[in-house]
Amino acid sequence: MTRGVVWVATGAAHVAAARASAASVRASNPGLATAIFCDVADPGAEFDRVEAVEGAHARSKVDCLPRTPFGETLYLDTDTRVLGDLGDLFRLLERFDVAAAHRVRDPARMRGAAPADGPPRAFPEHNGGVLLYRRTPAVLAFLEDWRARFHAGGASADQIGLRAALWASEVRLTVLPPRFNTRRWTWVDAAFSGRVAPAILHMNRFHPTKAGGPIKRALARLAGPHG
Repeated sequence: MTRGVVWVATGAAHVAAARASAASVRASNPGLATAIFCDVADPGAEFDRVEAVEGAHARSKVDCLPRTPFGETLYLDTDTRVLGDLGDLFRLLERFDVAAAHRVRDPARMRGAAPADGPPRAFPEHNGGVLLYRRTPAVLAFLEDWRARFHAGGASADQIGLRAALWASEVRLTVLPPRFNTRRWTWVDAAFSGRVAPAILHMNRFHPTKAGGPIKRALARLAGPHG
C-alpha cells in the first residue's frame, strides 16, 4: 500500500466519526487504502489497517503521523467527509513534500510583533486537520519536530507547533485550495457563491464534541477524549 488515508481517534464517539469519514472515502475513492490509529480492536470494515494509539491525549495525531504505513499519506481529522476524487490531490506529491490548507482566520497570537527566533507574521498558519505528505527523511524529521514542539509546549492548539516546525523544516510545502478543506458549505454557497464544489468538507457538524448546542457538546466530551 503506497498511497492511503489515515485517521487518528480514541474514544467511541471519535472512532465512530472516523468510520463515517472513511466510509465517505470508500464511496468517492474506492481504490484508496485506509488506516486508523485508535484504541479499539475492531473499528470497522472501512479500514484496511488498524494500529494502536499509546498514551492517548487531545492531539494524539502528532505521535501517530510519523508512523504512517503509506509512502503517500492524506491525514484527515475525524470531522471530515470526502466528496470528490482525490487523485488530483495526490499528484501534488509529484513536486512537493507536504501540502496543507491555510487557516484563513488570523489568530490573536499572530497579530503582534513576530518573535525574532520564530516565523515572520507573513508566514501563514495552517490547519492541521487535512495534511498531505510523503514519507521521506525530511518529512519524517519535520513530523518529529512538530511532535516534540507540541509536547514541549503543552499547547492544545497543535497548529502553533505545526507552523513553527514547517518554518524550520527543509520540506517543499504547498498550500491546498479551499475546496480541499471546506469549513463552511450550505445551499446558499452552492447556489450563489460561485465557489468550486468541495472535495473535502471539514465541519463542526461532523465533530462529536462541536456539533449541536453546548449541552450536547458537554455530553459528547464525556463519551471520549480525542479525535
